[in-house]
Amino acid sequence: MLLDNQVAIVTGTATGIGHEIARLFAAHGAKLLLLDRSAGANEAAAHSIDSSGKRAIAITVDVRDRHAIDGAVSRAVEEWGRIDVLINNAGIYPRQEFLTMTEAQWDEMQDINLKSMFHLHQAVLPHMIGRRHGKIVNISSVTFHLGVANLVHYVASKGGVIGLTRSLAREIGAHNLHINCITPGAVLVEAEKAVVSEEQVKAFVASQSLARRILPIDIARVALFLSCELSDGMTGQTLNVDGGWFMH
Repeated sequence: MLLDNQVAIVTGTATGIGHEIARLFAAHGAKLLLLDRSAGANEAAAHSIDSSGKRAIAITVDVRDRHAIDGAVSRAVEEWGRIDVLINNAGIYPRQEFLTMTEAQWDEMQDINLKSMFHLHQAVLPHMIGRRHGKIVNISSVTFHLGVANLVHYVASKGGVIGLTRSLAREIGAHNLHINCITPGAVLVEAEKAVVSEEQVKAFVASQSLARRILPIDIARVALFLSCELSDGMTGQTLNVDGGWFMH
């Protein structure tokens, strides 16, 4: 029970990595606020974690909406009195050639993948600073290390997440707060089918040192490590969970 009675906010929880993080955290005793814009799927996720609605609460939130984020954070404090952990996982990754990319497509990517973290950090940090206690985990991507064609807007947003993590670690360390980052590799999630071919998937696995797909639980376990006392000596770090694709 590494997070016994800890209060965690997780974004992008309706499916995939975010859902698996929420499930694992609940198994380790956390109370959870699940944020996602897909209302039905997010409610189902919360119910699958805790049918009583007392330890896992789903809130429909578009992470671009600062007012909605502030309301969700206030709900967590009202329900449980504090916020111990923030997992910034919500994101999108549509592929697009750079020269045909519109400004609207660029802005949407930055707003969801990066600016949302600006909003969430600003909303949550005052509560953590007041208690001198808190762990934040931001989800970036191994594509920042690799550089990937047709994903310039995505890779730029995920590089920004790493930069935000590093600089903010310097700024909030004096308050005894920890902030770290995970760069997942090619993770087997349902949404992958819409943007990646079977041939590309085979190429991903061939590029890894481990000859298997990386699963959401692989990311969730590292998020758990970074959210509990086992990582108390770490901040500002980026942990690569990609089956040994990129090494640094």
